[in-house]
Amino acid sequence: MTGMPQRRMGAWVVGASIIGTVLLGVGAFWLSFTALADLASRAGTAVGLAWVWPLIVDGVIVIATMSVVALSPYGRAATRYPWLLLAGAALVSITANITHALVAADDTVPGIVAALVASVPPIVLLAATHLTVELGRYRRDVPTVREDADVDPTTTLVQEAGSERTPVRLLMSGTGTVSTAVTAED
Repeated sequence: MTGMPQRRMGAWVVGASIIGTVLLGVGAFWLSFTALADLASRAGTAVGLAWVWPLIVDGVIVIATMSVVALSPYGRAATRYPWLLLAGAALVSITANITHALVAADDTVPGIVAALVASVPPIVLLAATHLTVELGRYRRDVPTVREDADVDPTTTLVQEAGSERTPVRLLMSGTGTVSTAVTAED
């Protein structure tokens, strides 16, 4: 396959993946949301307000994931707090879902089975949210060199790598294929 059909196929796959992860995320959010709302209600939160607690807990997972991705170009120090929020919210959500399963499950289901089943929605929510953000981040078209492009084999490009600048040399094979090689500073 050449560049254009590959790009269309890649865009279709990424688009379908984003739709799939969003649907999985919505399902996981809903299951976790209903369990946490019931747990909040059982813990004494007014029935009319019990829905706010899972929104806060699972909402932080979504916001923290987006913050990690958005702040990642600024280095580890910038993402430390969002990672801490993400880990804390995920831990609270998983623990609360397991607690709800142990409190609400009937006697016919072993506690370990109820706990394992209850842990899946918040874990899937975490994974689907992160994957959706990552897929959206890489959805942009990657520039490619056309096969018939006139490229000088000694052309040096500069690839941004964090705060370092690394020269990348374009190499042409006898068949006209273009590849790259990272080289040391000249």
